[in-house]
Amino acid sequence: MNTLRLKIITPKKIVLEEEVLSVTAPAETGEITILPKHMKLFTLLVEGIIKIKKTNEEDYLAIGGGYLQTDGRELNVLVSRAYGQKEIDEKLTEKAIEEAKKIISLTKDRQQRVEAAALLRRSIVDMKLLKKRKRPV
Repeated sequence: MNTLRLKIITPKKIVLEEEVLSVTAPAETGEITILPKHMKLFTLLVEGIIKIKKTNEEDYLAIGGGYLQTDGRELNVLVSRAYGQKEIDEKLTEKAIEEAKKIISLTKDRQQRVEAAALLRRSIVDMKLLKKRKRPV
């Protein structure tokens, strides 16, 4: 069975390093899936959810923006953040969404609005990840 050597790296640590069957990621131009023997590729990633398909399961991670690079044998994902479902607190995420919406609607300060919009985007991605169910393949 052909596999890819996946490595997901954030500024703080190597989040994941393992053999996988495929990876689906949110690229700037739309969602892309990388399979073994994929042509060489370097692309920009946006905030979203990455799906990692292994032999008998699928894993999901919420990621921040970054880059994806592959040569068909190895796949490197360098992102600002990467979290699994177990690392996200649903109540705190819901509170962050409400706070960000309130700041966006009430403040006139441009910088606060930009920061609140970024928090809102990250929190929405985290909530989408929490709604994903791990399913055997």
